[in-house]
Amino acid sequence: MNRTAIAVLVFVAWSAAMFGAGWAWRGDRAEGKDARQEASASAAQVQQVNDVRATEHSQAETMAAIGAKHEEDRAAATTVPDAVVADLRADRLRLRDGWASCETQRLSEAVTGASERDAAAQRREEFAGAVVRAGRDADDQLRACQVVIAADRAGSG
Repeated sequence: MNRTAIAVLVFVAWSAAMFGAGWAWRGDRAEGKDARQEASASAAQVQQVNDVRATEHSQAETMAAIGAKHEEDRAAATTVPDAVVADLRADRLRLRDGWASCETQRLSEAVTGASERDAAAQRREEFAGAVVRAGRDADDQLRACQVVIAADRAGSG
C-alpha cells in the first residue's frame, strides 16, 4: 500500500472518529439541556403546588376564624330572649301596637280574669324574646355568610 492510500485511510478513520465524537458530544449536550428543562419545569411545578397549598391554608384559617366568630355570636345570642323579657317587664322596652293587634286572644281580654291577663302578658313577653332571638340568629347567620363570600372573593381576586 502506498503512502497516499494510507493517508486517505487515516483521514477517513480520523474523520469517522471525529464524527462519532461530535455526535456523542451533541447527544450529551441535548440530554443536558433536556435535564435542565425538566428540572426547571419540576421546580416551577413544586412552586405552584406550594403556592396553592399556602392559599388553601390561608383560606382554611380565614374560614375557621369566621366559624369561631359565628359560634361566639350564637353563644351570645342565648341571653337575648331573657334580656328582652326583662326589658319588657321593666318598661325599658316597649312593643309596637301592631304587635298587639296580631293576637286574637286580646279580643276577649276584657272578660278574662286578672291572672289570665298576666299570664297572657308574660307569654307575650316570652314570645317577643323568642322572636328577637330568631331574628338575631338569622342576622348572625347572614353576616357570617357575607363574610365567607367576601373572604372567598378576596382570595380569588
